[in-house]
Amino acid sequence: MGQALGCIQVKQSKVAVREQFGKFDNVLEPGCHCLPWCFGYKIAGELSLRVRQLEVRCETKTKDNVFVNVVASIQYRALPEKIADAFYKLSNANSQIQAYVFDVIRASVPKLELDAVFEQKSDIAKAVEEELAKAMSTYGYEIVQTLIVDIVPDVHVKRAMNEINAAARHRLAAKEKAEAEKILQIKRAEGEAESKYLAGLGIARQRQAIVDGLRDSVLVFSENVPGTSAKDVMDMVLVTQYFDTMKEIGASSKSSSVFIPHGPGTVRDVASQIREGLLQADYAKE
Repeated sequence: MGQALGCIQVKQSKVAVREQFGKFDNVLEPGCHCLPWCFGYKIAGELSLRVRQLEVRCETKTKDNVFVNVVASIQYRALPEKIADAFYKLSNANSQIQAYVFDVIRASVPKLELDAVFEQKSDIAKAVEEELAKAMSTYGYEIVQTLIVDIVPDVHVKRAMNEINAAARHRLAAKEKAEAEKILQIKRAEGEAESKYLAGLGIARQRQAIVDGLRDSVLVFSENVPGTSAKDVMDMVLVTQYFDTMKEIGASSKSSSVFIPHGPGTVRDVASQIREGLLQADYAKE
């Protein structure tokens, strides 16, 4: 209707291509324009100036013979100063961009091993962008940004990579666990050694205290009771302790102690052993 009345409206972020008798005449900016059709003017079409995005999925092979799908995202737009080239030179800009992306990716990825492909995504994207910018500028298009958004290896290769990673982590965990157990065993052994050392000191001090106590008791008793020898006092102390022990054992209802040999006469043997211990202690002090 607008063209029939000689007027046309171009929307924002778009441009219109005007022809006269089938020949390119001018590019109409957004706004209202007169279009006298009687002089052979007509609108050949419109072209958007917005940034468009094209995702290209390319299957290729790496240097170590692994098939991968590389997904590239291309952002591009038509150059306002080259609208005629963008409108007339290319019938399908998407197909042209896709062909260049395929060419660059299939030339770059086969030179790299799989791990290097993941590490050098930015280099691959830069190579694609440089090639596209050089080629598409001839056709009136600007490449705004090129991104390698995904690299998908074959499902079996991906599973194998995950298993390798899991095995490495299990190995590291086992190593750390073994190291922790080693430290625990060392600390336990050090604790046991320290405990035994302290227990030995305690037993030694206990025996020394018993010997010193018995010696002091014998000396005090001998001084207070004239005519008694140390042997008599020791025998009396041992007999007293013997009967005290028997009394405590007999008073217990759950006692299961057995004395072999048993009898007061064996106290003399114990007394002789204690006397020998006292003499050895005194000799050691001297």
